[in-house]
Amino acid sequence: MGSRGRERQTLLAQGSYRVQTHSRMETTEKEKTLAQTEQIQKSESERKELLEHIKQLQSDISCIVADIDDFEKSRKTQRENELYSARRKFNMDPEKGIQMLIEKKLLERDPVKIAQFLYQEAGLSKTAIGEYLGQREALNLQVLQAFVDCHDLSKLNLVEALRRFLGNFRLPGEAQKIDRIMETFSVRYCHCNPKTFPSTDSCYIVSFSLIILNTSLHNPSIKEKPDLNHFLSIHRGLQAGENLPPELLAVMYESLKKEAFQIPEQEDAWEHMLAFHMPQREGWLLKLGGRVKTWKKRWFILKDNCLYYFEFITDKEPLGIIPLENLSIEIVDDPKKPHCFDLHAEGQTIKACKAHGDGRMVQGKHQSYRLSAPSHEEKELWVQSVRSSISRDPFYDLVSKCKKSISTKKSH
Repeated sequence: MGSRGRERQTLLAQGSYRVQTHSRMETTEKEKTLAQTEQIQKSESERKELLEHIKQLQSDISCIVADIDDFEKSRKTQRENELYSARRKFNMDPEKGIQMLIEKKLLERDPVKIAQFLYQEAGLSKTAIGEYLGQREALNLQVLQAFVDCHDLSKLNLVEALRRFLGNFRLPGEAQKIDRIMETFSVRYCHCNPKTFPSTDSCYIVSFSLIILNTSLHNPSIKEKPDLNHFLSIHRGLQAGENLPPELLAVMYESLKKEAFQIPEQEDAWEHMLAFHMPQREGWLLKLGGRVKTWKKRWFILKDNCLYYFEFITDKEPLGIIPLENLSIEIVDDPKKPHCFDLHAEGQTIKACKAHGDGRMVQGKHQSYRLSAPSHEEKELWVQSVRSSISRDPFYDLVSKCKKSISTKKSH
């Protein structure tokens, strides 16, 4: 083979190689393109799956947030319901109401926290607040101090300070409770205004007399109104044998004469206090019903030869009144309740009265009352106090004997 033939073969071989190489390159490019397409499709599929997953997560998160909101609303509603129940309990029985608030973790057993609650919380009975503040238990006394400290009395004359203070609760109906409250107030006022009164005692006396003056000036049933000279005269010698500045007392008198204390729910607070002022005894007793034989807890007050009983300490009007005239009292054993004693009249219906459903007082039909004290000691004290308060009317005994005589003759 000549040189030309060899050159032709070489060229053919080279051409074939190029064709094969080009073909392989085209195949490789196609494979790469296909692989890229598959990768893109895979990535797109993964992106779609990821988006779907994100959407599902968003939906789940929205559901969780909604559940949390529902739970929070439910908790808030539950807390509001519990708070509402506790407020109602407090308004009926202040001690039990505070205990319920603490048990439900709505309030801490801390005097300052309790005082702030009484000072700020809406829906609380002003009467119940006064009853709670007037109690002599250690916690109540601490709460009273913290409650008084909630009031900034600086740079106020005594009448304006009393307006601010007495506007947040109703004075209770017992002198001992008023005494504790006003004494604490006087200490606070003198602390805020150290140069007004020489002592907390003089501040206390003037504060108390201002409360009485408020009733005397603004109660329409009191015809003779005390004048300024009378008000000045009752405070002579108050300051270590000397008189308080008359101009100070005159400002107080004129301020109170111009505008009465706006004491919440207070229309007859002072009269109510006088009605049950200094009772011989008071406290909780269980009372057995007359027609329906069930035991009910009642707050009893012994005063002026009568037993008054109330449903709650804060009630203004009694559920019933038991005059003790010509009654007998004796200790009895009851199979259902301990520490019992009976009140009864010999062959007579007791001249008692009780509240009717419409609020009217109607005559009771009891021939005896059975009461149960919380302890043996309290039973003995109640029996002793009631026995000393029983009065005798000879005419009643005579009528009783005549009735017995007539009854005996009829039986024969």
